Amino acid sequence: MSATRDTSCHCGAVRLRVTLAAPLSSASRCDCSFCRRRQAANVTVMVGDLEILQGAENLTLYTFGTGTAQHFFCKTCGIYTHHQRRSDPRQYGVNIGTIKGVNPRDFEPVPWTDGVNHPSDQT
Repeated sequence: MSATRDTSCHCGAVRLRVTLAAPLSSASRCDCSFCRRRQAANVTVMVGDLEILQGAENLTLYTFGTGTAQHFFCKTCGIYTHHQRRSDPRQYGVNIGTIKGVNPRDFEPVPWTDGVNHPSDQT
């Protein structure tokens, strides 16, 4: 069962509409070097199921390492809205804290995925 939800950054400059590929209860965090600092729980949305309603020009992109993961933030308020996953580039992780009417606290404890030992980082 998929659900379409509206999201926004803190200042409202960026607004997205997403269709969730899994329920909110499936939210997780990653412990790679970047995500463990960011600490935002996210839920899966397929690439074709994310629509930028407002503020595309206000999104800024951060990449590192392999450059596969693409992390998007609002230039004005700094809120992480979503990222294209390195584990599966066909998916976005969407910050559940940006979804209208959702309090991430309601989903604690949020499980962690092992980003430290990601296959792309192994030699």
